[in-house]
Amino acid sequence: MLTSATTPCCASSSFSWPSSSAASSSTRRRPLILLLHLPPPSVAAVPIPSSITPSASRLRLRDSTMAKAKAIRVHELGGPEVMRWEEVEVGAPKDGEIRIRTTAIGVNFIDVYFRKGVYAAPAMPFTPGMEAVGVVTAVGPGLTGRKVGDVVAYAGNPMGSYAQEQILPASVAVPVPPSVDHKQAASVMLKGMTAHVLLRCVFKVQSGHTVLVHAAAGGVGSLLCQWANALGATVIGTVSNEEKAAQATQDGCHHVIIYTREDVATRVKEITSGKGVNVVYDSVGKDTYKASVECLASRGFLVSFGQSSGKPDPIPMSDLASKSLFLTRPSLMHYTSTRDELLESAGEVFANVANGVLRVRVNHTYPLSEAARAHADLEGRKTLGSIVLIPEMPDEQANSHQQAKERDSNSSLL
Repeated sequence: MLTSATTPCCASSSFSWPSSSAASSSTRRRPLILLLHLPPPSVAAVPIPSSITPSASRLRLRDSTMAKAKAIRVHELGGPEVMRWEEVEVGAPKDGEIRIRTTAIGVNFIDVYFRKGVYAAPAMPFTPGMEAVGVVTAVGPGLTGRKVGDVVAYAGNPMGSYAQEQILPASVAVPVPPSVDHKQAASVMLKGMTAHVLLRCVFKVQSGHTVLVHAAAGGVGSLLCQWANALGATVIGTVSNEEKAAQATQDGCHHVIIYTREDVATRVKEITSGKGVNVVYDSVGKDTYKASVECLASRGFLVSFGQSSGKPDPIPMSDLASKSLFLTRPSLMHYTSTRDELLESAGEVFANVANGVLRVRVNHTYPLSEAARAHADLEGRKTLGSIVLIPEMPDEQANSHQQAKERDSNSSLL
């Protein structure tokens, strides 16, 4: 501060430095006068000239727009334990950007894939998460169509929703209708648009079709069953136990196969009188690929959109040739790459939530700081329906950490 203030202060003072010749003669006659007129180097209170006030104000403005927030950060690939709860800086939104205070965050299996390294994160370390709802707290310069206080949701890129605050391109955010609460929106945005793309774009399900949905009680599976039923299709779902079978039935499955007790391909042939199904929606991958192919009717579609059991083995083309089958591995981002596509997909999802076609079950909520526990439960198949993380405020963080310590203490006594 002394360095930046001293030079302008001297420049604006009435004192003027003598020329070199004048200084030479003056120094011989009055050696102490010049020194007596110099401001001492330890002067603390120096008036700031008006000429530098604007730049100082800009510095203060930049500082005030930097926000401190907490986020989950991944510094190395691995299990749930690699996720750390850390403080980060969130800057001001630039042109075309908004800043949101996150209110609810959807948890999806794709978050696990990035954490493990199945999919490559854009950088290390990174903040996981690809779905959230929040309130706009700042908008970039010149941005129209968004204002502070708007409630918006997004799904897909950019990654980084596991945070209390986040900067987003305004183009990826969609308005959340008042009829849909924040937890519902956060749990249905990515999964709902995935279901929309799978059912209405990749393979257009119609009345009279028969569809097979693996993991029918999961987040996407549940929505697929409800939506396909509403479209007039016959829905067959696979689940692992009785509890999940009951939920799949509630979600519109006409037939539920408990794959731990029954052979899926054999049971599908019985249900369809040997014809097979028109389309299989498979998010499991390695463990279900062969059964999925066997279950398909001639010219059927195998839609692979996940690999919770691992990557499938290399697929020989002869597997498809026997029944002229189609195999596709779609990505939501390729079907919502334009603003119009995004708004259409999100609009259909929110409309179906509002009119009751889609029932959103937020069965599991966790504090954001305990995202590792949410991931462990998801991978351990301990969850039914959707998982939502709730960002805590400072007081809530302290309570959450205390509760976590108590759980760990109780666990150690068992």
